Amino acid sequence: MGASGGAHEAFRGWVRNLLAHVGGSGEARRSREIYQTSTMSALLDGVYEGDVTVGELLEHGDFGLGTFNRLDGEMLILDGVCHHLRADGSAHVAGRDEKTPFAVVTRFTPDVTIPVTSPAGHDAVTAIIDEAAGSPNVVCAIRVTGTFGQVHTRTVMEQSPPFPPLTEATKGQRETRFTGVTGTLAGYRTPDFEQGISVAGYHLHFVDESRRHGGHSLGFQLDHGTIEVGIRSEIHLSLPRTPQFLDSNLTGGDIAAQIRRTEGG
Repeated sequence: MGASGGAHEAFRGWVRNLLAHVGGSGEARRSREIYQTSTMSALLDGVYEGDVTVGELLEHGDFGLGTFNRLDGEMLILDGVCHHLRADGSAHVAGRDEKTPFAVVTRFTPDVTIPVTSPAGHDAVTAIIDEAAGSPNVVCAIRVTGTFGQVHTRTVMEQSPPFPPLTEATKGQRETRFTGVTGTLAGYRTPDFEQGISVAGYHLHFVDESRRHGGHSLGFQLDHGTIEVGIRSEIHLSLPRTPQFLDSNLTGGDIAAQIRRTEGG
């Protein structure tokens, strides 16, 4: 495993880019922005119907993840294409009129690119990203492309009203193990202070090279490939105006523990 320059130089480069955008055009600032619809705490409470369409999401970014209304599978957006990852492990391109109760998108440009030339598991890869980021207090958009010895995924299944909380809904999730597969892991590393608003820590989805199979990553072994990290410091949170969201109790329970159970931690 090797890195393009040191972690400190990568962080200094990000700071230079950030300062170049401060006071710049609105378009320049938006290029560094994370756009999120709804919150993870709402999803935990069973708020599975949102009012934002895939088409609207793509106006805010070309990269991201989330889920679909009624918790119908996983979402992964790569290169401006929204992929719908279903419970049977299959994937297809989502329709622009499909809606989401929770999604996070950005315009992906890497601040650092790191080649990986020897096998690395989840912990080794995330340690590389943590070092490259330079600080635990920024959001990182992450894209890992390469050949994987194995990827363990799960995909949630479509729910029917009355919707159960997410900790119950994920008990019926389907799990799939891919071996010797080429593809892309993509998602975010989010600071601990955002827990409940988003998913603190690492949240990654996988799709294979054919874009026909994938799911939410529970673990992986990267044989060789490339890690790209884009550091983000602007967050735009858009809250739904649906009756289900407005009537929900979003303050109860141990949110961190619930998220760990639903994310497979």
